[in-house]
Amino acid sequence: MSDKTALIVSAHSADFVWRCGGAIALHASKGYDVTVVCLSYGERGESAKLWKQEGMTLDKVKTARRKEAEAAASALRVHDIRFFDLGDYPLVLDREAKYRLVDVIRAVQPRFMMSHSKYDPYNTDHMYATEVALECRMIAQAWGHNPGEKVLGAPQLYLFEPHQTEQMGWKPDVFLDITPVWDRKRAAIECMEGQQHLWDYYTNVAQNRGNHFRRNSGGQAGGRDCRYAEGFQSVFPRTVDEL
Repeated sequence: MSDKTALIVSAHSADFVWRCGGAIALHASKGYDVTVVCLSYGERGESAKLWKQEGMTLDKVKTARRKEAEAAASALRVHDIRFFDLGDYPLVLDREAKYRLVDVIRAVQPRFMMSHSKYDPYNTDHMYATEVALECRMIAQAWGHNPGEKVLGAPQLYLFEPHQTEQMGWKPDVFLDITPVWDRKRAAIECMEGQQHLWDYYTNVAQNRGNHFRRNSGGQAGGRDCRYAEGFQSVFPRTVDEL
């Protein structure tokens, strides 16, 4: 495995595509091994289009969602995608499942992690996933958990953009230019056939964030051009030697 690694904790099998697909593709192009953990398939609550089909079953929905996510991961050049299949609506992790995620965190040793906003009243699976990501990050840092294993350092946890930003208390402090890899993100988006209603929505989000990138890089006084971007909120302080 590369020493440049990242870990995405996605509540459902499509979340990583909409919210940080550009970050995944961009860092993959820079030599990062990006691992994605899908805690569930979103089979109960995020697959309405599939459930409307005649003769649909839970297993068929899971299979369809997994194929979509694997195709999207391939488009983004994800290094490894893991499906925990823990169920959704509600998403619940017991101690064993949490330790399973801790094992992944320690194995990957990510330079940074990503998950959902801390608050999401429309989808509590999302904020629960981040609660779990923070808890498992903490456990992975504990020298007394499975002594002898390499413990985790202090990777940043970036919170990616929720669906209705204004309701979530989410405030971006990082904008990432994903213009060079936008075609890959759009291709991954189009793999998610079960949620076609979100394709153009997240294209518009990326364009709007591109505007914010331009504005915050200097605007009309010589700011960098950027057509598509993603926004993130960092949880932990950054350590720097120079501003």
